[in-house]
Amino acid sequence: MNSRDLILGRVRRALSDVPRDDTPYDQAVDRDYVREHGNRSVEETVELLAENLADYRAIVHRCTAGELPGVLAGILAAHGSASVVVPPGLPPEWLSAADTARVEDSAVSTAYDLDEVDSVVTACALAIAETGTIVLDGGPDQGRRRITLVPNHHICVVRVPDQVVSSVPQAFEHLDPARPLTWISGPSATSDIELDRVEGVHGPRTLEVVLVSGEGPV
Repeated sequence: MNSRDLILGRVRRALSDVPRDDTPYDQAVDRDYVREHGNRSVEETVELLAENLADYRAIVHRCTAGELPGVLAGILAAHGSASVVVPPGLPPEWLSAADTARVEDSAVSTAYDLDEVDSVVTACALAIAETGTIVLDGGPDQGRRRITLVPNHHICVVRVPDQVVSSVPQAFEHLDPARPLTWISGPSATSDIELDRVEGVHGPRTLEVVLVSGEGPV
């Protein structure tokens, strides 16, 4: 008997006295909690997202879709990035104005390889205004989770207002729980050692979020 069988056996024994007609788990908990705090307009929701992102020490940029290539090129140049990881489905127009060397998201890349890369540029699945959170789901324009955890500099593009929701309950309505979800609220930070804040331990030391509005190559 392996560990899996042992654990499942314990679960079955623990549930042996539960009636078969008992309320299913997904219906047993009352979920009539507030889905959104307040009654904000679309513009106010985007403003709240920007405010909370900045509060979590993310650097926030705003631009139109047509301005995006120039903004991304400027961010990479300002950071002094000589290389950038690019997910396979990232629109090529996004980095058309940058002369930074591209590093493809490859299955054979190791953590050591990614540690040599200066930046990573991704899109996102959505963003949550009330918590200042960016959610990635491993889509083609986001790539594998590890490319957003190893490089020290992450640039994430959010399409506004289409990818912005107000609250966590609203976010769950749009996300696929079977996807590899990564929830990001500001750059990686910990205060485990003597309560001193240290950034970059569990992910990027610097998070820059570009809020893109309007029509264009997005």
